[in-house]
Amino acid sequence: MTQWRAGSLPGVNEPVPQWATEPITIVDPDPSWPAQAAELRKQLVGLLDHWLTTDIHHVGSTAVPELPAKPILDLMAGAADLDQATAIAAVLAAHGWHYLPPELDQRPSRRFFVHVVGGRRHAHLHLMRPSTADWQRHLDFRDRLLADPALRAEYAALKRQLAATHADDREAYTEAKSAFITRATAQ
Repeated sequence: MTQWRAGSLPGVNEPVPQWATEPITIVDPDPSWPAQAAELRKQLVGLLDHWLTTDIHHVGSTAVPELPAKPILDLMAGAADLDQATAIAAVLAAHGWHYLPPELDQRPSRRFFVHVVGGRRHAHLHLMRPSTADWQRHLDFRDRLLADPALRAEYAALKRQLAATHADDREAYTEAKSAFITRATAQ
C-alpha cells in the first residue's frame, strides 16, 4: 500500500497532516457513538442528497454496542457514480471532510473521505456502489457482530492484539483483520 507523504504521488505536495498518520488506538465502547453517527448521517444526507442512491449506514465497530473500537465512526453511503467523488469532495471540504483520492486509498470499489475534528480523525465516509460485494460485506459483518456475542468478543480481542502489533501501520492493521472478516461473513 502506498504511504501518504509529500511528493510521493503526483499532486500530493503538501505536508502530511497529523490525522493521516495518527496511531491506532482501541478504546472501550462509547454509548454516544450511535448518536454521533446519526448526527453525521443527517448532515451528510443534507449535503449529498443529489448524489446518494441509498440511505447512509453506520458500519464498522462503532456501530456495534459493547465492541471496543478505534474512536472513528464509519459511515457508508451508496452512489451510482464514484467518478462524482471530486464534486462531492468540494461540497464536503467546508464541513471538515478530506478526500483521499483513489491513488492513495488504493481500493477501487470505494471513494474515501475522512472527517477531522480537532486535528484527529472523527469519522470515515465510504462512498460505494450498493450493488457491489464490498457494500454487502460491510453490512453483513456489522450484522453478524450485532447478532453474535461470542464473535464480537473474539473480534474485540483480535482488534486489541492487532492495534498493539500494528499501532503505526493502518494498512497492516486492516489487512491483518481481513481473514477474520472473511470467515465471519462466510458463516
